[in-house]
Amino acid sequence: MNTVNLADAKTHLSELVSQAEAGETVQILRRGKPVAQLTAISSPRKSIDLDWLNSVTEGAPYQEVSAGDFIRAMRDSDRY
Repeated sequence: MNTVNLADAKTHLSELVSQAEAGETVQILRRGKPVAQLTAISSPRKSIDLDWLNSVTEGAPYQEVSAGDFIRAMRDSDRY
């Protein structure tokens, strides 16, 4: 857990938020005593509806060339 005093927290707030977002807990101190804590908010991931996904992609034609070859050809033809 990272600790930082309030004055430094005001100065480096965006860095502290990035640390919290990365999973690190940041404690903010006022006169040496903890007064606040920054942590990441865990948001549940939305599940994928596989039946819907299959229905959408079912009629799509397959690519004749791989994605790597397609991008390489675009790059080499100066279109990219």
